[in-house]
Amino acid sequence: MEIKQIALIQGHPDPAGNRFCHALAKAYVKGAEASGHKVQVIDIACIEFPILRTQADFYGGDTPEALRPAQQTIAWAQHLVIIYPLWLGSMPAYLKAFLEQVIRPGFAASPASAGGFWKKLLTGKTAHIVVTMGMPAFIYRWYFLAHSLKSLERNILAFSGIKPTQETLIGGVDAIDDNTRKRWLDKLEVMGRSAK
Repeated sequence: MEIKQIALIQGHPDPAGNRFCHALAKAYVKGAEASGHKVQVIDIACIEFPILRTQADFYGGDTPEALRPAQQTIAWAQHLVIIYPLWLGSMPAYLKAFLEQVIRPGFAASPASAGGFWKKLLTGKTAHIVVTMGMPAFIYRWYFLAHSLKSLERNILAFSGIKPTQETLIGGVDAIDDNTRKRWLDKLEVMGRSAK
């Protein structure tokens, strides 16, 4: 088995660190490290950074100092794991703000000249997105068409050259019992062992 360098982005914005997303991340890291994979965790809730407010800042501004280690970790990684809860049908605003600051021109992609295609700067990396939600996962996927998940995959990750992307949707988290919770934690540990 190939040993991989993994960046796990903990996208839950609660700094208390006691949410199901945090338990899932710990299970994944446990499995990955047990198999010899190298893992670095980026816990966005523990990073203070400003949100982007202008197009000029996005294109020409500097990455905030607090987020440069996150960029270094993403550049180092061969595989990204992004874990977050679904809030109002999408990722939490703080995770979106993090991605806007980190996945910016010059790091993730280079602007095209004369209206051509952007150059993807993060090619060769893969990703796995894990999303928890209160609704049943099949409702999100089939009725809502997983629109925000698809946007993350297409408009952020693939735009930067990160693909393929795997998905794990965990629905009904507000009502799961201890046995179901343990089964999910075991699944994430197995995914970590195989660096999926």
